[in-house]
Amino acid sequence: MNIKYNSEGLIPAIIQDAITKNVLMLGYMDEEAFKKTQETKKVTFFSRSKQRLWTKGEESGNFLNLVDIKVDCDNDTLLIQAHPVGPTCHKGSDTCWDEKNSTNFGFISKLEQTILERRTHSKPEDSYVASLFAKGINKLAQKVGEEAVEVIIEAKDDNDELFLNESADLLFHYLMLLQAKGFKLEDIETVLKNREKK
Repeated sequence: MNIKYNSEGLIPAIIQDAITKNVLMLGYMDEEAFKKTQETKKVTFFSRSKQRLWTKGEESGNFLNLVDIKVDCDNDTLLIQAHPVGPTCHKGSDTCWDEKNSTNFGFISKLEQTILERRTHSKPEDSYVASLFAKGINKLAQKVGEEAVEVIIEAKDDNDELFLNESADLLFHYLMLLQAKGFKLEDIETVLKNREKK
């Protein structure tokens, strides 16, 4: 790996959770810290304030277990994927930006939040989502079943647009059913991860 260290002999290292893909922190490595990280599989930095090597978690136990190291296109920044053990920030938060290190499904996570807001803050007469929740779990479950059947029917035809639209309807109603049961898509992800063969 061709690495370009700066004039102080350091290279910035962006630390990313290998699973959630969230950025956890930024640190600096010198050549010795880089080698120690590779050897021990524990992310190690060069502390500019202490002027010494510093393995993340050496005092707190909140290690960053190495998964992968990549160097950017200019060879002057590292992207390190790791499994964090506990919070990453020394102030006790998951990330150094005081963010929760939870799985984010992009637009789907935003949609889950919209469903929650409509469920809790909208009147049934003003919101389709609120009206379905007001009808109870049986109606939501029935709606998911209906949408699933429509997906199956469209899968057997050649109209891709209809198939995708029915698939979107199914996912939308399934997200509502999950919330009605007190769950989120993240909980399903956990079940699938637990089924993954090691």
